[in-house]
Amino acid sequence: MEPEFWHERWQHNEIGFHAAEANPLLVAHWSALSLAAGDRVFVPLCGKTLDIGWLLSQGYRVAGAELSEKAVQALFDELGLVPDISEEGALRRYCGPNVEIFVGDIFQLRRSLLGKVQASYDRAALVALPAQMRQRYTGHLREITATAPQLLLCFDYDQRAMEGPPFSVPDDEVARHYADHYHLRKLASVEVAGGLKGQCAARENVWLLV
Repeated sequence: MEPEFWHERWQHNEIGFHAAEANPLLVAHWSALSLAAGDRVFVPLCGKTLDIGWLLSQGYRVAGAELSEKAVQALFDELGLVPDISEEGALRRYCGPNVEIFVGDIFQLRRSLLGKVQASYDRAALVALPAQMRQRYTGHLREITATAPQLLLCFDYDQRAMEGPPFSVPDDEVARHYADHYHLRKLASVEVAGGLKGQCAARENVWLLV
């Protein structure tokens, strides 16, 4: 999937994937990570998710990565923050109190630039990538976060019934990407009300990776 796909989606405001409130599964299961106030959380492919505002409200520091600068500008607008912006090689960094977002290709983000994080929250990254990119992504995420614990949300549905994104990432694929590096525990599996995009039955699974 080319970057132009996502740039075009944001340019034309085709962002049905953007939720109007913090994800209830995040709110319900975040405590499983046992983080302390002030810990730093990485949110890959974050868009302008309200989950970041929720994490900040709970006393965490947030780092994110996002391809679309328009999305990051909207995020800071909605947070009511005026960012400090700097160039970091191929990336652009937006900074505000307790929040730091790297704009550009996540594969250009290095551990030395990201800095230390105590956890990752992946709600929209793994499911946004086609199968041929997911292996590369999961390896890169482990590298830049030093295999930090992770709360992972992903969909499981019949991929033949609907084209992604979001793509189906069933249990066996989660294990294939992560079982060699983490202990995996499924915290919840809930039916997507009305079907995914109203097109097909799906479940949303919540995984704790430690």
